[in-house]
Amino acid sequence: MRITSSPFFRKYLLPGVIFQSVVIAGGYGTGREIVEYFLSFGPGGGLLSMAVSTVMWSVLCAATFEFCRAFKAYDYRTFFKELLGRGWFLFEICYLTYLLILMAVIASSAGHILEETLGLHYYVGVIGILLGTGILVFKGSRLIEVALSYWSFILYAVFVVFVTLAFMQFGGRITSLLGAEEVKDGWLVGGFQYAFYNMGVIPVVFFATRYIEKRKQAIWAGVLAGLIGIFPAFLLFLSLVGQYPAVLGEAVPTNYMLGVFGSPLFQLAYQIMLFGTLIESSSGCIHAVNDRIKSVYDQKEREMPSWIRPAVATALLAAGAVISQFGLIGLIAQGYGTIAWGFLFVFVIPVLTLGVWKASRAGSMIS
Repeated sequence: MRITSSPFFRKYLLPGVIFQSVVIAGGYGTGREIVEYFLSFGPGGGLLSMAVSTVMWSVLCAATFEFCRAFKAYDYRTFFKELLGRGWFLFEICYLTYLLILMAVIASSAGHILEETLGLHYYVGVIGILLGTGILVFKGSRLIEVALSYWSFILYAVFVVFVTLAFMQFGGRITSLLGAEEVKDGWLVGGFQYAFYNMGVIPVVFFATRYIEKRKQAIWAGVLAGLIGIFPAFLLFLSLVGQYPAVLGEAVPTNYMLGVFGSPLFQLAYQIMLFGTLIESSSGCIHAVNDRIKSVYDQKEREMPSWIRPAVATALLAAGAVISQFGLIGLIAQGYGTIAWGFLFVFVIPVLTLGVWKASRAGSMIS
């Protein structure tokens, strides 16, 4: 039996695997996000900040998955109409804003990857992302589910090799810096910001919660999603500590680390993994928008035209390519940092208060 067909996998692990696969593009694929929201507070402060993010992710995912189950809300339009009533559009504003920032980060990352690794023109990477995303989005939910699930295993393998090389080359320095427990002010806020802005990808996970049948399954799937999502980030964080503080000023810290490793073959393998992950992430987020559009057609008992899926993908990625000119560091620090507070008010607070209360009143919290 295939792993992705296992009832246990679909109910307890699939939502977390989808969450982790999508969050990597805006959460830590380039390493810039790890530096900005964790390592900038020192090795000790980074671990504390990461712990805050992990707890928030697990709690928020558990509450979200249970709400999805309770109201059978598998697209964000349905979900937020149930959660916020007439105010549901406030989330859509935040989500589309976040999506444009994410598309810009993905486009910029893809351009830099091929430019720095293979010497190709910046826009070759951007076009490659456009084509890869278009194929996945056009094929729909099942292909995206399978792609995100299986690619996660490749991602984990590459990250394990990454951290292994880091410890082989400067393991003593990593343990020494972690032992020094350097903690700078701001780690708590950094942990919350990182957790909140990355919850912008949560609509991508909604369709994967349709296999969850009981409250216990939803809670465990949420707890595991937080742990699954953060583990690759933790591995990358440990690796980056080995080049602290030199790595703090790098736009793409992972490229810097790959250069330090001095292994052209692994550098190519990592960039292939990251490029594929960027395609997955953009596809997943755009798929959530298409599901929202499809829900309108379903409500009117009409078939959604097939051209809409690639058209939405093209428009969002093209907009992202334009916005990417603001630069990777600025987008991650200012763009993500700002939108995090928007998600706090339109998602985090409502789902932990109204969401839990409404699910309970619906009589759906069955052990």
